[in-house]
Amino acid sequence: MGAKPVRVLSVGTALPGPPVDTAALAARFGMNRLWEQWVDTFIGTRSRHLAVDLETGRQRHTLADLGETAAREAIADARLSTEDIDVVVLGTATPDELMPTTVNVVADRLRIDGVPTFQLQSGCSGAVQTFDVASALLGTGAYRTALVIGGDVIARHYDVSADLHAVPPEELVNYVLFGDGAGAAVLTTEEDADAPVVRRVLTRLTGLDREPGQVLRWFGLVDRASAQAPAREDYKAIEESVPVMAREVADELLDDLGWKREEVDYLLPPQLSVAMTAKITAGLDFPGAREVSCVADIGNNGNALLFFQLRRLLAEMRGPARAIAVAIESSKWIKSGLALETL
Repeated sequence: MGAKPVRVLSVGTALPGPPVDTAALAARFGMNRLWEQWVDTFIGTRSRHLAVDLETGRQRHTLADLGETAAREAIADARLSTEDIDVVVLGTATPDELMPTTVNVVADRLRIDGVPTFQLQSGCSGAVQTFDVASALLGTGAYRTALVIGGDVIARHYDVSADLHAVPPEELVNYVLFGDGAGAAVLTTEEDADAPVVRRVLTRLTGLDREPGQVLRWFGLVDRASAQAPAREDYKAIEESVPVMAREVADELLDDLGWKREEVDYLLPPQLSVAMTAKITAGLDFPGAREVSCVADIGNNGNALLFFQLRRLLAEMRGPARAIAVAIESSKWIKSGLALETL
């Protein structure tokens, strides 16, 4: 007898505070209307949610705060209790501390104990990687229900006193591109006819001999006075590589499953920015598939993005239907994707 299929039972999400639109950012940092127009044209993000207070620079929400909120919502929506959770997996690029791991802080707050927990350090593919690890564990038959969490608090790297007029363009874009948030999902091998089945999970490192497209630094006592920027992106490399990699992910998922492009009902594309998502979606070429995107309203909040997309998907996906999700990690170039189906 084969392994029971893994299903997505529920999804929860969390955002820190009210949305911050581009006009509010411009007012805070003394940028003019031309800068706002540049953001609207080349980035497209209308608003984002920040875990840091822009006036004081004080962090108001931690990743553990957001992860706990999203997890509680997912568990409640699944009509389960924390005692039903057999394994917990969290993916993030920005843990609150190096130790203790954020996944264990969240588990402790949820009163989850005596189960395996894993924290995956990764960029935007980390959310898919949580599905990969959890699905593999559930497939052994040793566990029935997993809680997967993804999120990032990127605004902790904001310098609210910065003079953005003097900030290089490759750093300036970070102030408008990113947001903060967390999401969680309950995966189960229990039968539920309405819950989408995870048909395929793909995660693959493809960065051999390639320079990182994104670097996020931690500073300790030795180098805390470093002049290096805490975050750096090679946006030219990202713009060139991500659409190609996204198409490769989609093609491989379709080939593995024997699905045709016109048989896919929903597409969850990478959520770098509104402008980049539009470019990538056009290249993925899924005729008739409904795009599920959220980056325009919540910004690029890293490993939380997939969960916000999945929550929208679950609200309207009714069988029979198929969905493809793609996420690309540009720091060391990881391809990842999910295929879901309702019957």
